[in-house]
Amino acid sequence: MYKDHRLEWRWTYEAVNGKTIAVSSEGYKNRADCRHSIDIMKASAGSVVWMPEALVNAA
Repeated sequence: MYKDHRLEWRWTYEAVNGKTIAVSSEGYKNRADCRHSIDIMKASAGSVVWMPEALVNAA
């Protein structure tokens, strides 16, 4: 978590290789709200991910 140029809380989620795989879509005035957003994102780990048919077998 970090504060952006508007002094709002944001988060960046990185894979073990250091590459960013998700970012917060909005800034949060309260740190606790930012933390809650992270918890929601983590809880959705088992959710189905939609992918366009054209990309299913793409390399």
